[in-house]
Amino acid sequence: MIPSTVLTDRLLAHGSGPSSSGGSRWRRASEWSRQWSRQWSRRIHDALGALSSEWRDALLYGCSALFAGIISLAVSIPLYRQWGRMAVGPYALAAALMILVARRVAHRSTGDGPEPADGPVSEPAAHATSSGIGHAGSRSKVARVIAFLIVLLGATVLPLTAEVVWRTEGSAALHVQPEVTVVERAGVRAVHGMDPYRLVDRGGHVLIHQHAVPTYELYYPYLPGMLLFGVLSGSQLGAGLSDARIQFLAFTAVIALLALSRLPPRTDARFRSLQVIAALPTAALPLATGGDDMPVVALMLLGLVALQRRRPVLAGLALGAASSLKFSAWPLVVIAVWAAYDLRRQRAIGRYALGVAAVVVPVVVPVALWDPSAFIDNVIRFPLGLAGVSSPAASALPGHILISVVPGIHRAYVVLAAAVGVVVLVRYLMRRPPRNSGEVARLTGWVMLIAILLAPATRVGYLLYPINLFVWAWMLSRADDPAVAGDGQLLPSSGSTPPSRRQQPGAGQFSSDCSNSRRENGVIPAEVVGDTTTPTSQ
Repeated sequence: MIPSTVLTDRLLAHGSGPSSSGGSRWRRASEWSRQWSRQWSRRIHDALGALSSEWRDALLYGCSALFAGIISLAVSIPLYRQWGRMAVGPYALAAALMILVARRVAHRSTGDGPEPADGPVSEPAAHATSSGIGHAGSRSKVARVIAFLIVLLGATVLPLTAEVVWRTEGSAALHVQPEVTVVERAGVRAVHGMDPYRLVDRGGHVLIHQHAVPTYELYYPYLPGMLLFGVLSGSQLGAGLSDARIQFLAFTAVIALLALSRLPPRTDARFRSLQVIAALPTAALPLATGGDDMPVVALMLLGLVALQRRRPVLAGLALGAASSLKFSAWPLVVIAVWAAYDLRRQRAIGRYALGVAAVVVPVVVPVALWDPSAFIDNVIRFPLGLAGVSSPAASALPGHILISVVPGIHRAYVVLAAAVGVVVLVRYLMRRPPRNSGEVARLTGWVMLIAILLAPATRVGYLLYPINLFVWAWMLSRADDPAVAGDGQLLPSSGSTPPSRRQQPGAGQFSSDCSNSRRENGVIPAEVVGDTTTPTSQ
């Protein structure tokens, strides 16, 4: 009886039949793939963490130069090729400068030589060594600023200026993205008291017949707040100064600098956020060619920083302003509810929602009620590809490829994808709600990445949203919490306590920033001089 009992137990433990064996193999393969991905992710993270700030700059600028070179040669859009040809030089120059600086910093940090055989160095010698490293760090900071300015001016400002001038002198269609002219024409209509939203088609039949612009440019697929950037087109300013891209750039720069300046301490992550939103191709290319997404990104950053600083009303106002420009800000507006706390560590959902409503209701609702049918056609049906006119957003991403292959499932696919996405997100929020602004940014980044990949009408350029959100999640995880005292203890509170505590650098974060934090006030402790050779980021 014993062998029979043992055999039965084994069958019960491992299952019997081919299906159990197949399931076991699937579980083993899934576990192996997860371990493999974690292992390689850890290796890449450790490799990047071992680099100094100067080498990271060189790597980013070098990759940007490679990207610009590919754009200048392989992309079919002439406007993008022009940007690539103008941007590849500044990126390459900045990369070469930072390679030179990184090599010199590494040489100086290892050039002091070993400790003398007769004992430790004297106090004056140690002070001289510390002073020398401090001077080297200052020079490195200056070099990093110079490289950043080279890229900002050469890859963002100069191409934008050239395209604006060329637009006024030649064919506008070759030097501006369609979204810019759409915003400008809508702004002019609003200035003259007309509804910016027009009913372009009904039942698949186009109602407005004209030949001046492509039919898809008759739609205004943005929310009413975006009209702010197009009203100058109907002013007495010159054709160049009224270009909406100039307003996009100025607004983005002011809001981004304001947000980053309110987020202590100075860390490498904060400087990376500035690079991504102002100088790298994630910002330089859209700002020079179109740029309508950049004000939305800047306001989303301001809203997340306000959440981090525990200012729920300001966060609501900033995210309300972002959500009155484009629907792309709405996922963050909803998920940010879970991080709405005040300085007393009490939930502040009501104050946050009040801030959002104070902007969205007066900006969006009156215009939407002017002609609800035209509003829905422009801002919902057309972006989803459900209008009678196809959207030009047609990048070869999974959702668009599927609809192109099986066009008959378009409407059902949109409904099913939206329903499944909402259910999965709600389930996730119930099981693992975000506890702070960093986790809100990370979750929103994943939500937007999946939505962009699965959308039936989408563009690769929309990936700038999840890229920025992931960088901000890293930055916010290293930021100070104003509700935490200087000794790392939570400030006393009589109210409810959020499930978050002071956000300290974790073990998986870049090591150079941990050493940088020791130098924020310009003081280099003698016992950690060797750990502070990497300068504090600007």
